[in-house]
Amino acid sequence: MNSHELDYVLHGDDMQLVEVTLDLGETVIAEAGAMNYMDDGVTFEARMGDGSSPNQGVMDKLFQVGKRVLTGESIFLTHFTNEGGGRRTVAFAAPYPGKIIPLDLAELGGELLCQKNAFLCAAFGTSVGIAFHRRFGAGLFGGEGFLLQRLRGDGLVFAHAGGTILKRELRGETLKVDTGCLVAFTPGIDYDIQRAGGLKSMFFGGEGLFLATLRGHGTVWLQSLPFSRLADRILANAPSRGGRSTGEGSILGGLGRLIDGD
Repeated sequence: MNSHELDYVLHGDDMQLVEVTLDLGETVIAEAGAMNYMDDGVTFEARMGDGSSPNQGVMDKLFQVGKRVLTGESIFLTHFTNEGGGRRTVAFAAPYPGKIIPLDLAELGGELLCQKNAFLCAAFGTSVGIAFHRRFGAGLFGGEGFLLQRLRGDGLVFAHAGGTILKRELRGETLKVDTGCLVAFTPGIDYDIQRAGGLKSMFFGGEGLFLATLRGHGTVWLQSLPFSRLADRILANAPSRGGRSTGEGSILGGLGRLIDGD
């Protein structure tokens, strides 16, 4: 089915939201909890599935739900529809600092593979599924990069990523990436997981045990700040059970606590 045509505006810089304008009867699908605000006249409904296959049977729907459970996402997608007449808007916000990337599937060959937590929202008619890597080793050691979402259709999709976004065009060369820094890539890219150097580099280099290896012809989107890296830094500097923060500088941190009266 043809996807609905959406108009949109991006707001903000490092904490972005996308405002989607819907004509009467148009629908945008989104991950649960992504909506920020909407005009009166826009209705929403949580559904099992993306609605891209209206004649889908019960077993097929349960299979799709099972795949979303594997990705750690909600089993529901929320459908926002303009039923109020005229043009109405609905906005969706990224869940952590970074950028929202608008992507036209029609210009990308009708398909895109992305990290399982990168999908934000899309035009109705877009198929949102998952893609298992053909090599078991990639699934066993790939971490964030194993369960990839497969987006299919001919309309707009919006992905979010942390930090700065870098777009790379591969023309047969090979690119090695931290698995958490990979956001999305087109189907012409071959994806695999390989060991990150020797044993010393793997355990003491701080770059993780494995790297994603991308080669082929197509487009790759990378992020400078994966959410897992941000979360690790926050947890490392969070207050301990005694209520004191570990801080990043022991001398200044201690001086600061003295000034604060701690």
